[in-house]
Amino acid sequence: MSVHAYAQRNDPVREARIDLAAAFRLAARLGFDDTIWNHFTLTVPGRTDQYLAKPHGLLMKEIRASDLIIMDGEGNTIEGTGKSDRSAICIHAGVHRLHPRAACVLHTHQKYATWLGNIEGGRLLPINQNHVRFYNRVSYDEGYNGLGTSHEEGRRIAGCLGDNNILVMANHGVIVVGPTVGHAFYDLYYFEVSCEEQYMVAASGATPRLIPQDIAQLTYDQTVEAEAEAGVDYFTAMKRMLAREEPDFMS
Repeated sequence: MSVHAYAQRNDPVREARIDLAAAFRLAARLGFDDTIWNHFTLTVPGRTDQYLAKPHGLLMKEIRASDLIIMDGEGNTIEGTGKSDRSAICIHAGVHRLHPRAACVLHTHQKYATWLGNIEGGRLLPINQNHVRFYNRVSYDEGYNGLGTSHEEGRRIAGCLGDNNILVMANHGVIVVGPTVGHAFYDLYYFEVSCEEQYMVAASGATPRLIPQDIAQLTYDQTVEAEAEAGVDYFTAMKRMLAREEPDFMS
């Protein structure tokens, strides 16, 4: 059965479960996972204070829609079996609360985005067409404070995000937010592509060829217009692939 047909038979919460389970599976395929760690959350449709999340202890590659729990902002499990770990509760709840636009919050330690936060003064430079997709859309947290296991630290991290969709976390990882799972995952994927491209230039020792600011802004504006629904289309296509190759993610 196709993802579309399956979701049509179910309510918005069920569709949200399928989308979030797909994001976990895709992250594992792309090497964005970190064994049982890292977390994606999605505001439960129709609610502002409850979130779909992965129960701690499961690998991203084994997540099914039915495995996801619903938790409140304090980490209490409202529905499902298991509990999210403390850092997921504090970091994600902080971002969701401060930024209502962030229906979906993706946090990973993926290789190249994490590299950017591990180097002094790490910034995404306008050196490729992929990079300018994120022109003036990335925030940087310069203050690593250990594990994010307090609500105070979660609020601090959320504040660092500001009005942008991406936060590079010093000595830690990356957070990407969006109005839907598809929008957020599209940015997560292309941000990693961009960081890898920058890493390759840095590793080569060559001087990066920077795109001038006026051209970077022009290209960003063109990209916004051209890719208005690209995130949704990309994610829909990826779910079709999963439905063929890993249909149990919908169960």
